[in-house]
Amino acid sequence: MGGRRAQPEPLSRMSELSPQPEPASTDDAGDAPAARKRPKPGERRVQILQALAAMLEQPGAERITTAALAARLSVSEAALYRHFASKAQMFEGLIDFIEQTVFTLVAQITGRDVPDPEQSADIGARQAARIVALLLQFGERNPGMVRVMVGDALVFEHERLQQRMNQFFDRIESTLRQCLRPATAASATPTVDAQVAASVLTAFALGRLQRYARSGFKRLPSEHLDASLALIL
Repeated sequence: MGGRRAQPEPLSRMSELSPQPEPASTDDAGDAPAARKRPKPGERRVQILQALAAMLEQPGAERITTAALAARLSVSEAALYRHFASKAQMFEGLIDFIEQTVFTLVAQITGRDVPDPEQSADIGARQAARIVALLLQFGERNPGMVRVMVGDALVFEHERLQQRMNQFFDRIESTLRQCLRPATAASATPTVDAQVAASVLTAFALGRLQRYARSGFKRLPSEHLDASLALIL
């Protein structure tokens, strides 16, 4: 397969997330001075998630306490639990954002939830390259999320959170496999070849995200991306 330039996708940042409507509550009113503007319905939940994501961008932030999160927001820990039943639920909110953002863009690339198995090999390989690129570009725009994606922030949390991220990358790999099937159609073992290629691409993307997190967000995931994908594809 020839090298293909990975086109950038319009990616969202956690800081750009708009609050979703929820029933109004006066529970937070006692947690802030009277001069402070009271958050709109749904806004406090978004503020909590944004603060958590921002704290994960800091060095040594693999483990964040609710006390530190509450202090950053200038509210009590009790105020956090009025919006989230547990810290695990806060992390689930971040994972929801990762899944919804990435897979919405993946569907835009493939034109459907599942790639068309009848499309040409060239189109499929180009789609696979773009999917890897959008995953890495999403990480660059949301460094705190990368700690969640690679599992560093989930080590001391409920195991179901890591399972969700495992399922996220399994779904990415499955989509890549579907994209690459036309390119391996002439092989004696097309299904195996497509699976191997998808596995290599997924491992490459995950490795780049891990390096980004462990370099203190200095080694960009998209570094020499086109040349790297040309070698793989």
